[in-house]
Amino acid sequence: MELNGVIIAVLPAKSGVSARTGKPWFTQEYVIETSGQHPKKCCFEVFGEDRIKQFNLQQGQTVSIQIDIDASEYQGRWYNSIKCYNVTHTDLFGQQPAPEPQPVVQEVNEAGTDDLPF
Repeated sequence: MELNGVIIAVLPAKSGVSARTGKPWFTQEYVIETSGQHPKKCCFEVFGEDRIKQFNLQQGQTVSIQIDIDASEYQGRWYNSIKCYNVTHTDLFGQQPAPEPQPVVQEVNEAGTDDLPF
């Protein structure tokens, strides 16, 4: 699933050590607000120190995020999990940055003129 909007909150990072593997883990939550007639807010999580640094999400940035939504049960209650796995930073107008223009190559035939009929 993909969401487009502005990062309105950056929550404190959390870390710990996995009881199962003994390896350290890092996670950070962010809140994105969509645009439109009825804006919505969504709190999502980025898991892993490398992804947190790679995405470098800051409050006020306009981004497009790709998320996975899942739910799990614990002692008879269900909990949602919204994890972000990809971020694209967009410009102020909510559009992706324009790609670099490619040079136009015009072919010339052996007579030294182009083959175009106009």
